[in-house]
Amino acid sequence: MSIAGAEFVRPVPVDPQALALCAVGVHKSFRERESGEHQWRRVDAVSGIDLAVPRGEILGILGPNGSGKSTLIRILATLLVPDRGSVEVFGYDIGRHRLLVRRLINRVSVEASFFKKLTAEENLAYATGLYGVPNRQAQAMAREILERLGMPAKKLRVPLEQLSRGQQQKVAIARALLTSPTLMLLDEPTTGLDPKSRREVQQFILDVRQRHDATIVICTHDMDEAERLCDRVAIINRGRFEAVGPPQELKARHGATMEAVFFTLIGESTAEER
Repeated sequence: MSIAGAEFVRPVPVDPQALALCAVGVHKSFRERESGEHQWRRVDAVSGIDLAVPRGEILGILGPNGSGKSTLIRILATLLVPDRGSVEVFGYDIGRHRLLVRRLINRVSVEASFFKKLTAEENLAYATGLYGVPNRQAQAMAREILERLGMPAKKLRVPLEQLSRGQQQKVAIARALLTSPTLMLLDEPTTGLDPKSRREVQQFILDVRQRHDATIVICTHDMDEAERLCDRVAIINRGRFEAVGPPQELKARHGATMEAVFFTLIGESTAEER
């Protein structure tokens, strides 16, 4: 059974000429308490981001903790409202067409949320039910996806709290794919995985792009992962893009390796993640 066969949800019309993702002048700031009990300051998390992602591309976002990458992903996923600027997903404005955009995207994050007392099967049934996918078909697709990720089907009937960190992350990826997203937003999807699981997830990401015409934005701290998976990489620091381009092009300009590129562009920033 093909994942792309989840025809139970009425598809959102997509202009084939539209960019998968277009962000212009995106800003987001937060209030942060200073040392004094009643002292607050405004902190810029995202400061004037412009981004154009064509359909079918895998874009990597690399940045130190506190650089703004997770805030940016939450904005693209419609979980945060930007203070200024605009974002369109396949031509749909994320503010005016929020519900339509949410049917075109899905997000996998390092802190994926589940009902931990329920089984993987029950969690997936709940998620797909929100999209109108019949349970029987959803479970068959879930088994196919998890098998490709190297996870035994019997684990579907185990409560999430009894699964390993890597197994939970694979369930999160399966949950995202069951709704056939046109745009996938992956926020550190392989963090904490063992080398074998990491490679399985990376290969699956490449397969999803090839087999299902998905556009993928992935935040990662793994330089090798970014170089292996991404058509282009954006280096973000202090809420701004320092450089955007194919890995080979960035290495030609800034260093022999992606790690050298990273430290050349952002230095030794150690700010806390926002």
